[in-house]
Amino acid sequence: MNEAHLQTIAGELKIQPRQVLATARLFAEGATVPFIARYRKEATGLLDEVAVTHIRERLISLADLDSRRDAILKSLTERHLLSDELKAAVLGADSVTRLEDIYQPHRPKRRTRATIAREQGLEPLADFLFQQHSAADPQQEAAKFLSPEKGVADIASALAGARDILAERVSDNAEARARLRELYWSSGQVKSKVLSDKLEAGAKFKDYFDWSEPAKTIPSHRLLAIRRGEKEGFLMMRIAPPEADALLLLEPLFVTGRGPASEQVRLAVQESYKRLLGSAIEVELRMETKKRADVEAIRVFADNLRELLLASPLGSRNVLAIDPGFRTGCKIVCLDRQGKLLFHDVIYPTASSAGEAREAAMAVLSLVQKYKIEAIAIGNGTAGRETETFVKALKLPSSIPVVMVNESGASIYSASEAAREEFPDQDLTVRGAVSIGRRLADPLAELVKLDPKSIGVGQYQHDVDPAALKSSLDDVVVSCVNGVGVELNTASKQLLAYVSGLGPSLAAGIVAHRNENGPFKSRSDLKKVPRLGEKAFEQAAGFLRIRDAVHPLDASAVHPESYGVVDQMAKDLNCGVKDLMRDAGLRQKIQLPRYVTDTVGLPTLNDILAELAKPGRDPRQKFEVFSFQSGVEKMEDLKPGMKLPGIVTNVTAFGAFVDIGVHQDGLVHVSQLADRFVKDPSEVVKVSQRVQVTVTEVDLPRKRIALSMKAAPEISAGPAGTKTSPGIPRTAGAGSARPSPAAKPAPVDWFTAALNKNKN
Repeated sequence: MNEAHLQTIAGELKIQPRQVLATARLFAEGATVPFIARYRKEATGLLDEVAVTHIRERLISLADLDSRRDAILKSLTERHLLSDELKAAVLGADSVTRLEDIYQPHRPKRRTRATIAREQGLEPLADFLFQQHSAADPQQEAAKFLSPEKGVADIASALAGARDILAERVSDNAEARARLRELYWSSGQVKSKVLSDKLEAGAKFKDYFDWSEPAKTIPSHRLLAIRRGEKEGFLMMRIAPPEADALLLLEPLFVTGRGPASEQVRLAVQESYKRLLGSAIEVELRMETKKRADVEAIRVFADNLRELLLASPLGSRNVLAIDPGFRTGCKIVCLDRQGKLLFHDVIYPTASSAGEAREAAMAVLSLVQKYKIEAIAIGNGTAGRETETFVKALKLPSSIPVVMVNESGASIYSASEAAREEFPDQDLTVRGAVSIGRRLADPLAELVKLDPKSIGVGQYQHDVDPAALKSSLDDVVVSCVNGVGVELNTASKQLLAYVSGLGPSLAAGIVAHRNENGPFKSRSDLKKVPRLGEKAFEQAAGFLRIRDAVHPLDASAVHPESYGVVDQMAKDLNCGVKDLMRDAGLRQKIQLPRYVTDTVGLPTLNDILAELAKPGRDPRQKFEVFSFQSGVEKMEDLKPGMKLPGIVTNVTAFGAFVDIGVHQDGLVHVSQLADRFVKDPSEVVKVSQRVQVTVTEVDLPRKRIALSMKAAPEISAGPAGTKTSPGIPRTAGAGSARPSPAAKPAPVDWFTAALNKNKN
């Protein structure tokens, strides 16, 4: 393990090098981030997932730096250019940028103007000029190098060639590059202009037709927008400081006199900046600002995705799900408590024909009774509010919540390989409706089947580095899945694939084994799955749950490696493990220091005690019902000044998008999020959070809705009127009231009454 790397990472995180070393060793042994953060707290010194992930990423980046360093040393050695001084400089470089600056003068170059000048024998003239003797006569010296056969026909050509050599030297100078790079970062301006022939076609980029903003402070969304305009051929973008400032910085590094020779050097410096160095640093800055913008955009996307995945689940319920539509009708499906498809049909609740609407009502009421429906999920797409109004008019019992479900990406899932494999005999509409229903029961379990980029909670996600985006989003999904835990006997292979230590292949093997041999009775049965070895079992077992297992701890987050500790606790108290889980008084008698060993410390023992109190507890927020404002179903219903409840659907660097139930999300600009200055919208709102907003502007032609939260600093928790502080980290998602476990469908008399009402 590279000691310097350990020190570097420890300094960045302000932790001890031994913590970094322990984490690095666990990664080398095949451990995952969730496993290390959850089950190896003693080894890492209580590092959380964020720190463990940072260590992983920095180990990779520093290894890449070492690989590049080795490649440069090899190249220099093979070309007999490696001096002791140069080797020391290469070995001492602490960043890729510094390393490349050192290597720049020695990098193999294509044929340049300086190369041609050297071939013409003009390098001695360049050396003479660079000495900058005050009495030197460049004209007289240049005359000595005239050579028509080599292309040096006159004195002007000779001096121009010498300046080309000097310009390249200036461009290759590490100090000059470092200073100019700093100037670009501190004073560079991002400037964009519209291309003259794209004034009309590029209207969507109108804000950036003549834009200028400091590179060091430009927000990620603006930079990515300008870059997109440039990529699509509407804008021209430049990043540069004032030219005078750049030359004022560079010239003192190379111009040391006042004579004619110094003037030639000055001209060479100016040419180097305009032709070589300036453009090279601009390219670097474009890459670095893009990388910085990517990091911010990916962070926003990852935070939004986490909130969406951890939205409150309704839990195991018999669900009737509706994928709304006008012309083609509404696809309706019935799912059992495990999400299994029981029935599907098409109804026309919004049809102009009274007969079709009445038939739709009778169909819904009949299905609710037949399949003992406990909740109704309605997609929030086209005709969603109209369908919601129709269902609520049926006067179903209050024990059956009617919930609008965000259906973003449902159509993508319905056409995916996962959907085709699960429902090979059903069409896209059935699959989509099933997905809507399952999202209500457990958003996490259903959303993991989608490419996160298709869920619709990002900011310029198609403009950022795809590999970096995928890595970050995968980390979020893995973190959420393992943080919640997975029911081994009901989980899909897509969900199991994100469990620590598994992956797609082992997940498929687990499902195949389950289908062939029946439900797993214990965690140890996992070892019977082909190709699932000890290491995979170690990494995965603690995150898998088996309800009603033989061993009670199999339903908890206690790792099997710690079962012996719990057994000893129970033995010392003359009781069973189940007794410890049921009786808080018994748990209070446990003296944790007695069970500390070389491998099990107080952090793990405290986690065990917490699990015994609430085994397998779902960390997600409690589900609560949410309702949009009745009578407000389309943009035409909106009026400035209206105060409406809404659901945050996306948070970006410039504000938050809120669904207020009119098929078009409104924007709460960052300046309208609170009565105080807000730098980062995620400080105030989260995806799936309920908010109270005021309509400030409605632009029907452009389908834009402007909203404000300034008039409603408190966050509504729903129609019941209870409120919570706007500073809470997350509230329940759209559509949520977890009915009490005792809630049952009402007797059949309501069914008859409602059916008669709809016949009339």
